[in-house]
Parts: sequence; C-alpha cells; structure tokens
Amino acid sequence: MIQGLDHVGIAVKDLDAATAFFRDVLGLRFESFEDLPERRLRIAIFDLGGARLELIQPTSPDAAIAGFLERTGGGIHHLAFRVDDAAAELDRLRAAGVGLIDQAPRPGLPGAKVAFLDPKSAFRVLVELCEKTEA
Repeated sequence: MIQGLDHVGIAVKDLDAATAFFRDVLGLRFESFEDLPERRLRIAIFDLGGARLELIQPTSPDAAIAGFLERTGGGIHHLAFRVDDAAAELDRLRAAGVGLIDQAPRPGLPGAKVAFLDPKSAFRVLVELCEKTEA
C-alpha cells in the first residue's frame, strides 16, 4: 500500500539555474546531484523533511523527459509515492484495472526500485511508485 509522498519530480531545461533558485532563493536544503546515464538524466535532490524534491534535466534529446520539456517547457512532471513492495503494488493496481507504464519495477535512483502508472488512469497525473531497497 502507499505509505506517503516520496518526492515530486520537476522537469527543467537548466539544472544549474533551477538548483540555484530552489537552494539560494527559496532556501531548500540541497542534498546531491545524481546521474542516471542509462536513462540519460541528471537530477538535483532536495530534502523537504520527509519527502524530496527532484529537479530533472535530460542529458540527451532522446531521454523520455526531453519530450515532456519540448511539449510543456518544463514544470511538475510526476508525483512519487513511497511503497513497501513495488511489485505487489503493481499487482494490486493491475487487478484494480489501473493502466501501467511499467509491468515490473525497474532501477531508479541508487537504492530504489520504481514503476510508473499510466497517466490516463490517474487523471492525467504521472504517478511513480518508489520502493527503497537501501536504508
């Protein structure tokens, strides 16, 4: 079952400028930059006190999020909810008739497995399930 909000993902064209704004202007606590070369992404992570903010920039024009940036110019990309067992949650949602992008969890940021629901089943919101595999 869903335990709570894990993070909000925001697509940005300029990760350095966005990081400076959220860190220096808004005063959010910056944690780290993470690279996901297999998904062609660079991510800035902020601690929101129980949840995170992830600023996401594609590192290649063929990254999945690049199309979102092209269509929208950027902004909130997805909501991620914390789950104990992403595979079991996918099974539960599939049985309930929810459309899935991922049929099985896949690697996310280090220490996590993730899976995405089809936005058509979630009122046009891209929902990510996030299972922590490391403490």
